[in-house]
Amino acid sequence: MLPTIGSKELVAWLPTFLQSKKVLYPEIAYPTYLVGSKISGAQSEAVGIDASKWPSADLAWINSPANPTGQVQSEEQLQAVISWARANDAVVASDECYLSFTNQAKSILAVAKGDNHNLLAVHSLSKRSNLAGYRAAFIIGDTKLISQIREIRKHAGMMVPLPVQKAMIAALSDEIHVAEQAKRYNDRRTILRTALEKIGFEVKFSEAGLYIWCTKNEDCWKTVDWFADHGVLVTPGSFYGELGNKFVRIALTATDENIKQVAERISK
Repeated sequence: MLPTIGSKELVAWLPTFLQSKKVLYPEIAYPTYLVGSKISGAQSEAVGIDASKWPSADLAWINSPANPTGQVQSEEQLQAVISWARANDAVVASDECYLSFTNQAKSILAVAKGDNHNLLAVHSLSKRSNLAGYRAAFIIGDTKLISQIREIRKHAGMMVPLPVQKAMIAALSDEIHVAEQAKRYNDRRTILRTALEKIGFEVKFSEAGLYIWCTKNEDCWKTVDWFADHGVLVTPGSFYGELGNKFVRIALTATDENIKQVAERISK
C-alpha cells in the first residue's frame, strides 16, 4: 500500500511511472485517464466494458462505480478484466474512489482473491470522507509494482505530508461517517431521479457514485441550455467521450435543500 497525493495526480502520472506504451480507458470516462496517456506519450484507446473484446495493451484503466455514469461492473466483468491482464501480461489500474457508496460494487482485489499480480486498486478520501482539498489517496495491490512506483517517486516527488497521512488514518478508522455520507447521496439521488423521470428524462445506470447520468435523446448542449434556463448547472456528456453526446451529468454534491429546490423547479 502506498499513500499518494490525490488520485487525480496518480491517474495523470501512472502511465509515465510505468513507461506504458499503450493505455486502454473506458469509452465513457473521467477525462484524466486519456490526458495521463497523452502526458506520457503513450498510445490510447477507448474500450467498452467487455474485456474479452479488448486489444492488447500494457495498461488498462477501469472505474467501478464509474464517473460519470454510476455504472457498477459485475464480478464476472471484473474477472474478465483480470483474465485479460493475465493473458496480455498487462497492468490493470482499478479506480475505486466511489466504492464506498454502494454494496453492489466489489474491488478488483476482492475478485482476485489474493493474487494481485499486475493489479492496482486506487482509492481516494475525496469522495468517501469529503477530503478533496487534502489530496489524500492511496494505492493497494501488486507489491512489485508499488515498489517500482515508490522508487520512481523518490525522485518525482508527490509524497504525502505526515499531517495529511494522520488525517487519512483518522478518516479510515471510522465507518460511521462513510455510511452517513452514502445515505445522504442516495437520498438525493432518489429525489432528483424521481423528478427527472417524471418530466421525461431517461436515467441510465446511476446506481452509485455522486452523479446522475440522464438523457432526453437530444444533443447534450441543448439539454445543458434547458437546465441553465431553469437556473441549474449540469455537465455536457460529451466531456466524457463521444458516446456521451446525448447525455448530461448531474452532480449530487449540492446541499439537501438545493437538491429539493432543483427537483421542485424542474417539476414545475
